Amino acid sequence: MLETFFTPQSVAVVGASRDVEKLGYAVLNNIIISGFAGKIYPINPKADEILDLKAYPSVLDVPDPIDLAVIVIPARFVLAALEECGQKKIPSVVVISAGFREAGREGLEQEMELIKIAQKHNIRLIGPNCLGIINTNVNLNATFAAGMPPGGPIAFMSQSGALGTAVLDMAMAGRIGFSKFVSLGNKADVSEIDLMAAWGEDENSRVILMYVEGVPAGQLFIETAKKITRKKPVVAIKSGVTASGSRAVSSHTGSLAGSEAAYKAAFNQAGIIRAASMEALFDYARAFAYQPPLKGDRIAIVTNAGGPGILATDALERDGLQIPRLSRETTEKLMAKLPGAASAANPVDVLGDALADRFEFALQEVLNDPKVDGVIVIVTPQAMTEIEATAHAVGRLSKKADKPILGCFMGESRINAGIDALWEYGVPNYPYPERAADALAAMSAYRKEQERRIFGVVPIDVDKEPVRELFDRVLDEGRVSIGDAEAWEVLKAYGFNVPRSRLAATPEEAVDIAEEFGYPVVMKIASPDILHKTDVGGVKVNLRSPGDVRDAFDLMIYRAGRYVPGARVWGCQVQEMVHGGREVLLGMSRDPQFGPLVAFGLGGIYVEALKDVSFRVAPFSPREADEMIREIRAYRLLEGVRGEPPSDHMAMVDALLRISQLVTDFPEIVELDINPLMVFEEGRGAMAIDMRLVCLNR
Repeated sequence: MLETFFTPQSVAVVGASRDVEKLGYAVLNNIIISGFAGKIYPINPKADEILDLKAYPSVLDVPDPIDLAVIVIPARFVLAALEECGQKKIPSVVVISAGFREAGREGLEQEMELIKIAQKHNIRLIGPNCLGIINTNVNLNATFAAGMPPGGPIAFMSQSGALGTAVLDMAMAGRIGFSKFVSLGNKADVSEIDLMAAWGEDENSRVILMYVEGVPAGQLFIETAKKITRKKPVVAIKSGVTASGSRAVSSHTGSLAGSEAAYKAAFNQAGIIRAASMEALFDYARAFAYQPPLKGDRIAIVTNAGGPGILATDALERDGLQIPRLSRETTEKLMAKLPGAASAANPVDVLGDALADRFEFALQEVLNDPKVDGVIVIVTPQAMTEIEATAHAVGRLSKKADKPILGCFMGESRINAGIDALWEYGVPNYPYPERAADALAAMSAYRKEQERRIFGVVPIDVDKEPVRELFDRVLDEGRVSIGDAEAWEVLKAYGFNVPRSRLAATPEEAVDIAEEFGYPVVMKIASPDILHKTDVGGVKVNLRSPGDVRDAFDLMIYRAGRYVPGARVWGCQVQEMVHGGREVLLGMSRDPQFGPLVAFGLGGIYVEALKDVSFRVAPFSPREADEMIREIRAYRLLEGVRGEPPSDHMAMVDALLRISQLVTDFPEIVELDINPLMVFEEGRGAMAIDMRLVCLNR
């Protein structure tokens, strides 16, 4: 799909220059000195020759076919240049030039024209406003970055060009290598989705890294990533996740959701490993790229210092990994050969006077132990430590092992030779035990994602027509909010159990309904303009007599008029009182990138304060609904504590799946809360007690 970007037979540089201070010179020079074996065509109407290559006035003047064009000219000339590329039938174009949507309205209009030209000629386009692209496997460096990074199994894409230059410079300092590098820029055409799909099939790329600022097609992003992460790890860092979370919203779910929650849910569902920092991004990448997969969570530590070994133990346990007891056979072999003061337990402490041979012996025995899935080797530079020789010993064993080995050679000046030696064997080194532990935790998270079976979305038999009629009526009236007086129709149509409830326009009607239902009852203010009834005293529970009902009715009508002047009040909803069960929240807030973001947590009035909520992007599978419930910190309460019966887990899963289908079926729903959903003990189901939703106005 993107082959001619990465394996072109010929490249044209539109805007190639003889001026060493121009980007056109830097790009052309990089292509030449990187050792690209294909044909190179400088394009410059004012030059006959550039860097010993024949120059052409236009791509149309080049007599041979061109696979890839790199445009490095002022923005005002780019449209015409791209049109000529189309006439030349060049399939792939990188537009490095800036001055498009990032420059304001006029630039945005230019970019829209750029897209039209590309679509007209079936051109795939990277950029504009980007650094360029690199493929070390064919020695192609079509960027203006200084130098060519070393080759390796890591494919990296970045929306930030400046960040890309820093990453490339870091790679050239050693200890990391790239197969592919792409600066996406404004993503007028090619996006993370396209690159994931292409690199998922690239045998030279063992791991895909992403620096993401925004995702244009959230649902497609998730579906594409799900397929790719089954083949190889994808690790991402997302910037800019806090500002958009401050927008004004009217539902509990809306106030809890935001860009960060949406990306966390999307990455989770897609199987993408999330890195919290650039440091972590490359820590994880080195482990994935250069070591065998981690087949279990049992980690051994071999160290010449007790303190760092304890730090590693703490970090591994915090990350959810195990510090296993070594087998009796391994322990006996270690005790037989290690000094008496050494520790043959895990962590294995070979003592500060250990030479390379002692490290090698201990590491070999630990690797042979069937109870060990991975190893951290910690070396501190003590007086007798053979740092470089120890690194070579670790490296030799790593080449034969089918278990990941991570180095933790701690220090600065004295250990550099050891780190260089580890790098020769592809053993990543981490300066602190905590970072090595985090890298193994990332490997564990990816393995668990691989082991999980993929279940599709299961459609539920529902009655959409009453919901469509209700939404049409509400929107025709110019309203956007729907309270529980009307929401019962939605809940019933989608198969929710609801309590008996009826609208009363007068206190007398309320008493008649209460007598029919039987005391005690619940009463709620019925108004499309009052979504949070509790805030205005609009909910009364445990009303046990006609007098209680009349008093509550009059008081709620009075408070509604006082606290929300001008609100349309239809009366009060009288509802049978439901006893027992635990209150949970189901909600949805529509995210601009990913669409319907469904929430689950404990219900009631404290949900926003506690923020103990999990999220998924709808539609989702039964497995993902199950995971949502188990993720919240308060899940133990739902399981039952101190002899209490467990809540009906499958009823909660079913309710989440019905909400997932509802918000997928009706994209006009912007926000939704069922709070509370009363969940009874196992086998007795659940009941939606209160619902409100907000629709997109026409």
